[in-house]
Amino acid sequence: MQTGQSQFSAVPELDPACRARQAAAHRRQFLVQAAVLAVVFAVLYWLAGNVVDNLEQRNIRSGFEFLKNASNIEIGEASIAFTSSDSVARAFFVGLLNTLKVSFFAVISATVLGIIVGLMRLAAHPILRLLGTAHVEFYRNIPLIIQLFAIYLLITELLPMSTDAVSLGGWALLSKAGLQVAVPKQALLSLTAAGLAGILTLFLVRLYALRNMTGLMANLTGVLGGFAMAIVVWLLFGWLSGWSKPVIEGFSIEGGAALSPEFLALWLGLTLFTSASIAEIVRAGVIAVPPGQWNAGLALGMTRVQTVSYVIFPQSMKLAVPPLASQYMNLTKNSSLAVVIGYPDLVAIGNSTINITGQALEVILLIMAVYLTINLVISVLMNALNARVTRTVR
Repeated sequence: MQTGQSQFSAVPELDPACRARQAAAHRRQFLVQAAVLAVVFAVLYWLAGNVVDNLEQRNIRSGFEFLKNASNIEIGEASIAFTSSDSVARAFFVGLLNTLKVSFFAVISATVLGIIVGLMRLAAHPILRLLGTAHVEFYRNIPLIIQLFAIYLLITELLPMSTDAVSLGGWALLSKAGLQVAVPKQALLSLTAAGLAGILTLFLVRLYALRNMTGLMANLTGVLGGFAMAIVVWLLFGWLSGWSKPVIEGFSIEGGAALSPEFLALWLGLTLFTSASIAEIVRAGVIAVPPGQWNAGLALGMTRVQTVSYVIFPQSMKLAVPPLASQYMNLTKNSSLAVVIGYPDLVAIGNSTINITGQALEVILLIMAVYLTINLVISVLMNALNARVTRTVR
């Protein structure tokens, strides 16, 4: 007599007619898919041929040789040395660095602000809930391009001229020219030392925190500790080597490090706009955790902080990480709106290159490839984080 398991696991063999029908169905599916792919490739080939013919009729040379030519572009804000006689490829690299710079700082500030606002919406105090709701509804429902225009106009119209810049304790000057802040005289050395100290502190604090915290909370504590140590080391270098402070000299401001009004407007706009969506993601993640989880943690003798650390936060992070990845990718793509306020990002450099060289197709392909690569990298990193969070929660 066969066991129940063997009875249910036994699979009856198909008769030859049934196998023949399945094989015919598979062949039809394959032929249909092959026909669709053939039509798609034919359309793409036709479009490519039309593009080549149109370029030849207009005597426009196709290809990427123009990247070696002199750019003839003046870039007012560059992270590396650049002149108009440098190549177009170097100009694109400057634009890429500017895009990455503003996106990096905006991701950090939008995440911090979004978490704060999201927790405000969950607070018991009605004023905090009202302020959090007002922030979300205001910045989420106004187009980003309008916010960028408004912030840029506020900076360039309401702030005083450089000669009457607002002094912030002698450490920073705020004017129509942007924000000039004091930095250590050994700026590169101080940044390098601060970065190394921050990374080392992150690993040490995380290793110690793992004794009493979950992996997620230990990672968060390590990041905060590393950030604090980086600031301390940076300030220590300034105290030892001296500070380069911004000073008004004639009609300009000398010394310190300058943040242009275009950078400030774009950074603030991206931060405020994205933080509204991140706040809702954080709030939804916390609300999605069943209320019984709070009671279970407290019943086990945990404090509220321990309950959040061991029970609530890991489960909410599991729900929040996937939509956060989309927000970070959207923020990076939204940085392309920098062109409307004159910030020299990748798209702005591309527009200038098109006006000078006429290589519109090649420039657009380059911009698309760069943004695709950046977002794929973000997707890979966030997927790795999501896998780690999911594994930790399990």
